[in-house]
Amino acid sequence: MAMYTVLVILCCLQATVALYFHIGETERKCFIEEIPDETMVVAIYKVEAFDNDVKDYMPVSPSIGMHVDVTDPDGKIVLSRTYAAEGRFTFTSHTAGEHVICLNSNSSAWFNSGQLRVHLDINVGEHAVDYQQVQAKDKLTELQLRVRQLLDQVEQITKEQNYQRYREERFRQTSESTNQRVLWWSIAQTLILLVTGFWQIQQIQSFFEAKKLV
Repeated sequence: MAMYTVLVILCCLQATVALYFHIGETERKCFIEEIPDETMVVAIYKVEAFDNDVKDYMPVSPSIGMHVDVTDPDGKIVLSRTYAAEGRFTFTSHTAGEHVICLNSNSSAWFNSGQLRVHLDINVGEHAVDYQQVQAKDKLTELQLRVRQLLDQVEQITKEQNYQRYREERFRQTSESTNQRVLWWSIAQTLILLVTGFWQIQQIQSFFEAKKLV
């Protein structure tokens, strides 16, 4: 059962998000990534522009770049920098939760270039580590490298489990708060109905007394 749980968690981990999107000169695209705390994120991107001659998207000039803004769940800026037309950016989360990654072109560098296509691959956790580079740098054997990968995976699973417990606790607090508000609203409705009923009875009684019917 424990092994099955670990396999399910491994399948659910956010390993890589690969996509492409189109932006205009003044457009800004944002993505939300749920990331555990103290987790490294590496994003690789490439910008292409539509070429009317070949009717396809082609690499852009080096003057066209991308500005990247990353904010954590508390709204603090984790990364804010302008990069080239092709490359990568890296940041490490310090707070677990939803991180907002926004990209926009440096519009002052291009005019009437049409639509841009941006390819973006987001790698989270141990998937963001280049183990071939680590092996060459630390001079590790294949067995040592594999052990290093397994340790990183175990660490990432632990972070993911802690984050899921945090989400469950936050969801429970939200549910309890909602249930409490519903309860107080029901009590308020009941009191309003009782007060309204009592007031109506008083009005009807006063009417009958005024008409000398009772």
